[in-house]
Amino acid sequence: MLTVLTAQTTEKDRNRELEQLLLQAGRGDREAFALLYGRARGAVYALALSLLHDAQEAQDVAQDTFVRVWESAPAYRPQGSPMAWLLTIARNLALERLRRGGRQTQLSEEEWNAIPAQAPGVSPEDRQLLQQALAGLGEEERRIILLHAVASLKHREIAQLLEKPLSTVLSKYHRGLSKLRSRMKGESDQ
Repeated sequence: MLTVLTAQTTEKDRNRELEQLLLQAGRGDREAFALLYGRARGAVYALALSLLHDAQEAQDVAQDTFVRVWESAPAYRPQGSPMAWLLTIARNLALERLRRGGRQTQLSEEEWNAIPAQAPGVSPEDRQLLQQALAGLGEEERRIILLHAVASLKHREIAQLLEKPLSTVLSKYHRGLSKLRSRMKGESDQ
């Protein structure tokens, strides 16, 4: 029970910190914006990559997202999750880019594997195992798990962001976790 409370407190602290950084950036604080960028860039890039399936385009959208965040920060009003606000901007920019380009390509395993590669506190051996396990998931399962794990979004927020029913997000999340457990168990048994 204590670990659950700690995890919830950590998430609340993270949200408060992002909120404060957004408010400070809205007042023109470049240092706060740099910290915000450092905290959120992985999640923004992961979402853009999952939608665009192209590493360079995802980088461009991530860059455009933070330009838009800097411009919109003065109008930001704390309500809900600040990470969801950031990711909504990224999602809209990525979808706009897809509509303009009228195309969709497949994401290479190397590009998918790069998403968790920078996860803090993970040993190189565990990181490699995680990357291999993630590579075995379906696209939507992987996207949902990464948004939950990397961006710390709640399932309801993921459902809104991906415009999917909550039940679909939950089932894909649990199915993906089950596949991850099976793969990781199989890897460790060998």
